[in-house]
Amino acid sequence: MSLHLGYGTNGFANHRLDEALTVIAGLGYAGVALTLDHDHLNPFADGLARRVDRIAARLSTLGLRRVVLETGARYLLDPWRKHSPTLLSADPAPRIDFLVRAVDIAADLGADCVSFWSGVSTVEVDIAWSRLRDGVATVLEHAERRQVRLAMEPEPGHLVAHLSQVMDLRKELGEPELFGVTLDVGHCVAVEPFDAAECVRLAGPLLWNVQLDDMLPNVHEHLEFGDGELDLTATLAALEEIGYEGLAAVELPRHSHAAPDAARRAFAALTAALPWQAEAERQIRAKPSNIGALFPAAGRAVGRASLQPADDPEGLVHGTVDDRARIRLVATLAEVVDDAALATELNDLYRYGDDAERRGVLRALNSMVSPGTEVVRAGRVLVEDALRTNDIRLVAAAMGEFAARFLDDHGWRHGVLKCVFVEVSLAAVADLKSRVDGELIRMLADFAEERRAADRAVPADALELLEKGI
Repeated sequence: MSLHLGYGTNGFANHRLDEALTVIAGLGYAGVALTLDHDHLNPFADGLARRVDRIAARLSTLGLRRVVLETGARYLLDPWRKHSPTLLSADPAPRIDFLVRAVDIAADLGADCVSFWSGVSTVEVDIAWSRLRDGVATVLEHAERRQVRLAMEPEPGHLVAHLSQVMDLRKELGEPELFGVTLDVGHCVAVEPFDAAECVRLAGPLLWNVQLDDMLPNVHEHLEFGDGELDLTATLAALEEIGYEGLAAVELPRHSHAAPDAARRAFAALTAALPWQAEAERQIRAKPSNIGALFPAAGRAVGRASLQPADDPEGLVHGTVDDRARIRLVATLAEVVDDAALATELNDLYRYGDDAERRGVLRALNSMVSPGTEVVRAGRVLVEDALRTNDIRLVAAAMGEFAARFLDDHGWRHGVLKCVFVEVSLAAVADLKSRVDGELIRMLADFAEERRAADRAVPADALELLEKGI
């Protein structure tokens, strides 16, 4: 799976929250960066629990499946001073209380994380850093109780203005599991020593929240795409490269006066710049039947090379680039349809597909952690069909993790024998060591005897298995 495009509600400040969510979903976005504010799920308002439940239901109805809670409201805590107090203030208690409440809301909404920043320092650096470290540690204690991730955003002009400082703070805190990074790619243009794509790579697996906007060097002003110097295509490609699967939400907090139009333009720019895989997954989320056209196109779009050409040149064991792409398409489909619909679609993709597409279905079955009853039933039929062919790529894919878990002993043994017969490496057989039994050894011994009688070679890995026994 790939990233989910979203939009920030701080760019819809003149809309009621329900209306903002409706517009965001209506434009095709799959998620939302929700800034807690006076009129947008105020964490200090009466009836909060009821309101959270209603928003959760609304998000589900609209298909906004990825949510991040943003905590950068300007005057929520102090009507006179923007963004005050902060974690660096002499009395950071109101900010800590706010972040704790945000953590609770995030837990109830099932949000990806709570995003926050350090604040502007008005004291000596050592004092400010100590206050920040202590404040974050306090919020982390509550986040650990609720199992909610905190993603810190380096913000121009703040104490923590650079990605490297977030990483430094994380080390000082003991590298807590629930502490990661929010990256505003526009900030990378404005203040970072590296471009946005490189910042994405540097954050790597700690990148839990992405804010999308354009900027000019040395100017902290959120711009629409194309009005600054962000290389949007390269940035999105870098997110794809690191396997980022979270929310990437447009951050245009000063465009509320034209929110629907700005959001529409942003969506058009993003979809035009997305790598094929990310755009294909977005199309499937928007309309699941799109997989029928996208699944066959995967090979042309991403290539057909082996994933590990040095030791698996044909991709029999580890698969191919297009296998991986198709696995991700099916995983995306599984997010948005039920078990029966997924089983039907997998059957159709296999039945009407060419050999590469059929292999992609089999590989996708292997990748499923908890397939439903209907998918398991359909999958068994497809695996059995593949094992009746002599296509070595189909046979190899058919004997992966799905077969190891769901084929009965008789069917699985014959699958192993089929691999030996068509000379597919037994390295392609998942869980061979745990499932091998005396009956399989007997069958292999008979096969080996027949081969020798015909003066034909017995595959080396079959002989090795026979020698080891059970």
